[in-house]
Amino acid sequence: MSDPRYEAMWEKLNLDIPAHDALLGVLGQFYGDIYMSQKGRLQGMEYLDFVLSEVHGLRIQELQEAKSKGHKIIGTFCVFVPEELTLAANAVHIGLCSGADAGTEQAETLLPRNTCALIKSFVGFKMARICPFTESCDMVVGETTCDGKKKAYETFGEMVNMHVMELPQTKSDAARALFRSEVLRYKEKLEALTGNTITVEKLRAAISTVNNKRKALQRLDALRSADPSPISGRDALLIHQVAFYDDPVRFTASINALCDQMETRVKKQEGVTAKGTPRILLSGCPMAVPNWKLPYITESSGAVIVGEESCIGTRNIRNLTDEKTEDMDGLIDALVDRYMEIDCACFTPNTERMGHVVSMAKELKADGVLHYGLMFCQPYASEAIRLEKVLRKEEIPMLAIETDYSMEDMEQLKTRVEAFVEMIR
Repeated sequence: MSDPRYEAMWEKLNLDIPAHDALLGVLGQFYGDIYMSQKGRLQGMEYLDFVLSEVHGLRIQELQEAKSKGHKIIGTFCVFVPEELTLAANAVHIGLCSGADAGTEQAETLLPRNTCALIKSFVGFKMARICPFTESCDMVVGETTCDGKKKAYETFGEMVNMHVMELPQTKSDAARALFRSEVLRYKEKLEALTGNTITVEKLRAAISTVNNKRKALQRLDALRSADPSPISGRDALLIHQVAFYDDPVRFTASINALCDQMETRVKKQEGVTAKGTPRILLSGCPMAVPNWKLPYITESSGAVIVGEESCIGTRNIRNLTDEKTEDMDGLIDALVDRYMEIDCACFTPNTERMGHVVSMAKELKADGVLHYGLMFCQPYASEAIRLEKVLRKEEIPMLAIETDYSMEDMEQLKTRVEAFVEMIR
């Protein structure tokens, strides 16, 4: 992935060029081993391969060109930050680097060692100066989904222009009112930063753009209920990951074209694996680029992943925003209603998520659920215990995995996943 064509741009962004080159070298090798070695990939995946090959090159160049035209770049870490408002302010909305074991030593000088890998990753990427997305941002938006993030943002805010949205922990009327006030506060922050007023027309258009992206991803995920599955779990996860930083209109058109190919495959009863291959639903913590370890282990163990119950998966796309409302208050209410339906583990109680996992397992004809938890992530670790009891009543097997971004536990994980796949076969 390292490319001398972009070195001047990376130097201007103050990246540590040798460290950045080393990161791209590792990622390129990793991507080749995990993705390019797959057989029977859809032709449309060439677009995703190109996007990944240019993730720190052409896409960053596009962001710099947007900045030169007066657009602001907004970086986020969470699906609770309304992309619709960002787009309506004529800004660019991107997800930030947080899926690799890089910059950890630097991060641990500011954060406790027993902090989850995702948090240490985004702090480490910034401190090591290896993320051109972070360095391109005019503002970074955090959210209070867990205590680890809340405290990390205090430190992170000393390095970037930071805005933190306070998220409620329940779904009561009072909690909804709190979130509505935070959505309005984010709207005002965007308008002040960009100098653009968010009008009803702009917000309705932005809602339509984001809804269309979510509809394309819903279409893709629904096609995975076919047996044999027309696409691998690795490729599907990659698509959900790219959705966070690609241009939304271009991305939507590409994914709909890919879905056309998938529909043809389903009609011909063709797939990436043989009919009857053990089917796994992945559930739990988000998997940001390039966190592909567990999907790779799972699919190289003889199973196929048919769904992701995750923030980088259906939790982000399950619900759409009502576009019919005619005034600003109504549109804000529609946004609040849509985002308050997200069943993040930060909520208590969070019974909706249990039901969603069961529904997904049945709809996608999954033979078992693989619950993925990041080490030191207490909300999802706690829900894993409860979820296993719920799934047991439905006679759906579940394996809970806790890991981080390192490769040290690869063999141990592979042994456990292989045994689980053999059990559900």
